Amino acid sequence: MDMTHYMSLLASNQPWNLIIFMAIPVICAETLTITEFFIIFNRIENGGIKTLNKIVGIFDGFYFTGIFIYLLFNAVIPLTNTGGWHTWVDVVAVGFYLSGVVFLLPIALMELNIIFKNKTPESKMKIHFILVGGFLVVAHVAMIFGMVNPEIIGSMPTMHNM
Repeated sequence: MDMTHYMSLLASNQPWNLIIFMAIPVICAETLTITEFFIIFNRIENGGIKTLNKIVGIFDGFYFTGIFIYLLFNAVIPLTNTGGWHTWVDVVAVGFYLSGVVFLLPIALMELNIIFKNKTPESKMKIHFILVGGFLVVAHVAMIFGMVNPEIIGSMPTMHNM
């Protein structure tokens, strides 16, 4: 079975690529989600859970931005220049994965009080929740499309290692 570049990346260099590109950002996002629910439902304004949420938000935002930059220059641009994409399914999987930066980087910037400085704590909490949810949606879309065999969409050239 042939794979999308998304799955090829995760399957290569085991277990490191899986840890670097999937486990770390997704575990951080899940930690954000769980702590977010505690913060919202218990109206927590400070303390350990709030601190954990802030630290993980800053870390994951900048970590994923690094992944975005790395994959943009080492995968997306070369694949686009050489016509190496494995059908539109491949583009959707990688595109949705990388679009996670749109949600995670603002979380880090908001936690560092660089953006949304003048928002109320309640507004910031809503924005934070929406951003976390947005990342989970695009990450899951990427996973779903990443697991599709591109050959069911159309024939594809032989895969080259990323």
